[in-house]
Amino acid sequence: MYLARAASSSSSRSLLFSFRFSFPSSSFRSPPVSSHLLRRSFVTSLPRLTHSRPFPLRVGPQIRAVSPVLDRLQRTFSSMASEHPFKGIFTTLPKPGGGEFGKFYSLPALNDPRIDKLPYSIRILLESAIRNCDNFQVTKEDVEKIIDWENTAPKLVEIPFKPARVLLQDFTGVPAVVDLACMRDAMNKLGSDSNKINPLVPVDLVIDHSVQVDVARSENAVQANMELEFQRNKERFAFLKWGSTAFQNMLVVPPGSGIVHQVNLEYLGRVVFNTKGLLYPDSVVGTDSHTTMIDGLGVAGWGVGGIEAEATMLGQPMSMVLPGVVGFSLSGKLRNGVTATDLVLTVTQILRKHGVVGKFVEFYGDGMSELSLADRATIANMSPEYGATMGFFPVDHVTLQYLKLTGRSDETVAMIEAYLRANNMFVDYSEPQQERVYSSYLELNLDSVEPCISGPKRPHDRVPLKEMKADWHSCLDSKVGFKGFAIPKEAQEKVVNFSFDGQPAELKHGSVVIAAITSCTNTSNPSVMLGAALVAKKACDLGLQVKPWTKTSLAPGSGVVTKYLLKSGLQKYLNQQGFNIVGYGCTTCIGNSGEIDESVGAAITENDIVAAAVLSGNRNFEGRVHPLTRANYLASPPLVVAYALAGTVNIDFETETIGKDKNGKDVFLRDIWPTTEEIAQVVQSSVLPDMFRATYESITKGNPMWNQLSVPENTLYSWDPKSTYVHEPPYFKDMTMDPPGPSSVKDAYCLLNLGDSITTDHISPAGSIHKDSPAAKYLLERGVDRKDFNSYGSRRGNDEIMARGTFANIRLVNKLLNGEVGPKTVHIPTGEKLSVFDAAMRYKAAGEATIILAGAEYGSGSSRDWAAKGPMLQGVKAVISKSFERIHRSNLVGMGIIPLCFKSGEDADTLGLTGKERYTIHLPTDISEIRPGQDVTVTTDTGKSFTCTVRFDTEVELAYFNHGGILPYVIRNLSKQ
Repeated sequence: MYLARAASSSSSRSLLFSFRFSFPSSSFRSPPVSSHLLRRSFVTSLPRLTHSRPFPLRVGPQIRAVSPVLDRLQRTFSSMASEHPFKGIFTTLPKPGGGEFGKFYSLPALNDPRIDKLPYSIRILLESAIRNCDNFQVTKEDVEKIIDWENTAPKLVEIPFKPARVLLQDFTGVPAVVDLACMRDAMNKLGSDSNKINPLVPVDLVIDHSVQVDVARSENAVQANMELEFQRNKERFAFLKWGSTAFQNMLVVPPGSGIVHQVNLEYLGRVVFNTKGLLYPDSVVGTDSHTTMIDGLGVAGWGVGGIEAEATMLGQPMSMVLPGVVGFSLSGKLRNGVTATDLVLTVTQILRKHGVVGKFVEFYGDGMSELSLADRATIANMSPEYGATMGFFPVDHVTLQYLKLTGRSDETVAMIEAYLRANNMFVDYSEPQQERVYSSYLELNLDSVEPCISGPKRPHDRVPLKEMKADWHSCLDSKVGFKGFAIPKEAQEKVVNFSFDGQPAELKHGSVVIAAITSCTNTSNPSVMLGAALVAKKACDLGLQVKPWTKTSLAPGSGVVTKYLLKSGLQKYLNQQGFNIVGYGCTTCIGNSGEIDESVGAAITENDIVAAAVLSGNRNFEGRVHPLTRANYLASPPLVVAYALAGTVNIDFETETIGKDKNGKDVFLRDIWPTTEEIAQVVQSSVLPDMFRATYESITKGNPMWNQLSVPENTLYSWDPKSTYVHEPPYFKDMTMDPPGPSSVKDAYCLLNLGDSITTDHISPAGSIHKDSPAAKYLLERGVDRKDFNSYGSRRGNDEIMARGTFANIRLVNKLLNGEVGPKTVHIPTGEKLSVFDAAMRYKAAGEATIILAGAEYGSGSSRDWAAKGPMLQGVKAVISKSFERIHRSNLVGMGIIPLCFKSGEDADTLGLTGKERYTIHLPTDISEIRPGQDVTVTTDTGKSFTCTVRFDTEVELAYFNHGGILPYVIRNLSKQ
């Protein structure tokens, strides 16, 4: 069981992000280097001097000139180095055998007892503030706020934070590079130096979101899917390759290498930087919400929107509210047969109930020694699902063992341990523990965790495995909602017979039509991956076989997984059950599940079957996995194989059989389920350090298809007006040096009236482009065949398509449609029912502003910048909701959209708002008269009046709003330098 208790300093609040823009920047640059494949220039910031890696990159000797502005910055900050406010604690870290590892800013040297009580995650913020303190961007007062965290955190104080690096994947990376290219053009038009637009911190971009499961159950699936991936995305890939050469300090990991978070965990994560002798903790922000996976390695990292990441790249300190930290104590050990996936789904439910939005969660306790690094990373990965900014595991001996396992050198690991011990950032559970202060406390005995899955529509709706059959029938009975499908009793046992490849086949409600071992959450964990392979082996030995109409797939997070599956001799059993490797990327978890067989699709649609997908992913929102799977369950990889064998989610594994063996004997789940000891033995013999070294050395060599891409050498991008993948966005059209000021919202129409838990998947779909959508019409008009539509995610570099794809989710529920589900709305002046995009364009053409009404948790899910860019391009001026997801709120601010929250206990329904009114937001037109978090009055043309809180949460966000968004703000400030 788990125990929750509050501490006096706990506070319910959101962790808020914005950026302090100021120059001169504390970043200066050393000469960049490049290779034919990956280009990385090594940037420094006082005191960051280079970009070190766990393995050498084999980069070439080419040198490019340093721009004049950076020369000036280098001179400025070289002169400031001797004036560092904390130079008195700048000390040497000696090597045990003589010599030194380098120098560092010593927290113990401050001799402040408050630091000893700080959570480890807060110590990382403190070290960063001290190291970057120049009394300009970061002040001594900021440092004091962090040291006094116990008292200041409840007061919502704001601090600056400078992450060591930025992490991108290609879905979010393409629009980020598009924006950077467009910003260069804007700088050029304003008569300024376009080369000022350059990443000033190391940027790693991993291409992993583009591969789809077009070909499955084939030995040739990897090659076939990669060929299709390059055919569809050649233009995008060439653009990213151009970016890796045009922008300094950017590394691009080519397609087919792995999933970004697993690559980050196994290769990119440094834990401690040693930058030309300067030691400091690794930290990262990423444009994918599951960047938090790196927290399992003791690296502070979390997701931000693409807009914020771009500002970080350009050297801006993040301005964040100092977060509360929930201490989560783990004790005991997992029972035999219980997986890390079962644990993370349990933790997710506990933390959702406790309420951790905007907070750090820090894990500790005796149970830590029983959790492998991969298990920790699984828990950290799902921080977005339980709502925390981070799920942090401080570095201990388990971390060091993992670093050695993954091929980091002994010298590097020795340096990491020595630095962290010297700076009181290492946990040694063999020594007495100093009690740390947390905002609130939770406890969980690992022995209480039981097998479970989550679904059918949300990751935090955990279902114990023993209750799954009953829960499924409850979902069939219940009205349409997160836990309901409203299937009449008389139709629940319906059997649909059809022909599949000339053989008789059948489907029922709950039939599994997609079974996918996929996603960063689980494919980085050898225990569950090899556990799945053992389930497949035992099933093969007994003669069980997955039904051929179930689309099965295996998409590992890195080539290491393939190596240890082959080494163990178990891959062949997965192949026999249809789980052939299909590619190295996110696939089904992000909606890249590919088409299911036409006969299966027809059987589902023509008979209104509630078909199921079971995947080892982290997201199962409606419409995400596949348009035809209304029920989507998250499960461990071994359970994915088990459900595929059963062929249905309508099963009680305790009492019902999966099938019959060769001799006609009943087979239960327990007959094919491996013991914890069996799995451990295979892991021990099959997962070896050389596998990691070989995999990541070959990553830097690319692959033939990537290496053959030719790109121009210009630093300004040559936009192709005919391109349907990369298009110049209109953000800076007619931009001048004068900020436009706050825009008034008067007599606005309601574009959409939405309920609770509207996700970024609802707002900005990442899946397939529906044949009848506005985006499809746009592509067809430009000669793109339907088979070449690709996904929305792959076309994020084209604003025309993404604006049309905004609110195009087929599962969108808009109250203006009186119960009808789909991507449409009512054009209020005429009463016509139109696509959301067409209605928005009609409002824009008439010069009418629009707003959106929403419920709680608006914008939850993936950190997707297009969920803010799209509404802005559709003309949305404000969103009024009960609450916002953290990243999405800041993204709205970044695009100049006003986020407003109803007062507690109020929403559109309680206020009697139908969405057919016209809305005026009484916000001052002078930015100096607006304060963060102030109340504003909203009135309607029907005489209603209500008060909302304006969710500009910092002064910096007000500055963004004054400039029309964060990117215009950055451009204007850079142009003045």
